[in-house]
Amino acid sequence: MGLVEDLVFFLFSSPTTVLGAAALLLAFYIGFINWTNSKRGQEPPGPRPLPLFGNLLQLDLKKPHQSLCELSKIYGSVFTVYFGTKKVVVLAGYKTVKEALVNHSEEFGDRDINPIFEDLNHGHGIVFANGDSWKELRRFALSTLRDFGMGKRIAESRILDECEHLIQVFENHQGSPSVLLYNMFPRLASWVKNRHLILNNVKLTVRDVKDLIKHLKETLISHSCRGLVDCFLIRKQKEEDSCVVNSHYTEQNMIYTVINLFAAGTDTTATTLRWSLLLMAKYPHIQDKVQEELSREVGNRQVRVDDRKNLPYTDAVIHETQRLANIAPMSVPRKTSRDVTFQGFFIEKDTTVFPLLTSVLYDESKWESPHMFNPSHFLDEEGKFIMKDAFLPFSAGRRVCLGESLAKMELFLFFTSLLQHFRFTPPPGVLHSELDLTSVVGFTLSPLPHELCAVNRQ
Repeated sequence: MGLVEDLVFFLFSSPTTVLGAAALLLAFYIGFINWTNSKRGQEPPGPRPLPLFGNLLQLDLKKPHQSLCELSKIYGSVFTVYFGTKKVVVLAGYKTVKEALVNHSEEFGDRDINPIFEDLNHGHGIVFANGDSWKELRRFALSTLRDFGMGKRIAESRILDECEHLIQVFENHQGSPSVLLYNMFPRLASWVKNRHLILNNVKLTVRDVKDLIKHLKETLISHSCRGLVDCFLIRKQKEEDSCVVNSHYTEQNMIYTVINLFAAGTDTTATTLRWSLLLMAKYPHIQDKVQEELSREVGNRQVRVDDRKNLPYTDAVIHETQRLANIAPMSVPRKTSRDVTFQGFFIEKDTTVFPLLTSVLYDESKWESPHMFNPSHFLDEEGKFIMKDAFLPFSAGRRVCLGESLAKMELFLFFTSLLQHFRFTPPPGVLHSELDLTSVVGFTLSPLPHELCAVNRQ
């Protein structure tokens, strides 16, 4: 027997010593853990967790990002909290988040996949995947979308077509002068009530995507790609013909890549646009400046992407909306790919990590008035647009949003097109100051439902 086994046998040989033995073994265990930690390095500090509950009772689960920001003031920019029994390391502040995601992108680059997302995606696709499959599919999606004009002028005409459709919907609205804008951009997560409903909706989505792929496959022309699915199908066939072993170009990866791109692209852009219209209604003097600049620099013609350089105030308003809206306050959770010592703390492999983006976008050392809607954050003394290092709404590093350039183009064209045609106000009887900027916590932070008037300016 070893030393520990001898000790246990001796202590438990008499029933009267059971309690003492348990206490001694507990002390031995704690001492062993402390010794192990001292050998491998100090782990990040944090509030003392309760059994089973962890630190849940210390967090506002309606606004967990705010609770974590408050804890960072006590425990520093790298600290540990327990969501139940799950240990999470939180990274707070611009300097810390950027250092982790950019300078240690490999160590902090894996995705932490919760059980519900494992049930939904089964490791397929891009957003909730890791390893070689994720690397290959992300590379494929990024290069293919760029080939089809993501972030380039070739995509501009298609976005403008959608802008025109939206404007027509507003203009053709019958009844009350108020338009329920927030019903026109429903959050994809709004119908998420419980696990059963989630799985059922995903099942229906998978069915629809399969039907889409089936139609595209039946009409596929091998030498002429119409979009990402065509490119995927052609690549899949080539690898099958070449007998590639363990190919990542499978039907399941194709289905979930399409779902990932659609869900991520629509929810985030629509939510940000909803925030922008609400903020214009709440701050009419800012809306005045945007519309004056649009009238002066563009007039009545259609806004183009090239106009952005001549619209510094409008550009600043869009960026400030993204900063204040803070729609992904804790980003999408990461996981350490290996043991890492970061800022003097030891973080073991497979630890869940929350890059607290809200602490970056509201970093008091980087923003003059972080909790106010202030477009001047992105303007210099001469009124020219300036980008800020702490503007990270799309995250950073190897997991940065792959649709960032497309999202920026969409936000600019939709926002300017709507502000050209309409003035947004509260409904009759409601003051500007009464519009509530409280956010609703879901997969993204969205505004509460509001009624707004879209008054035609033409």
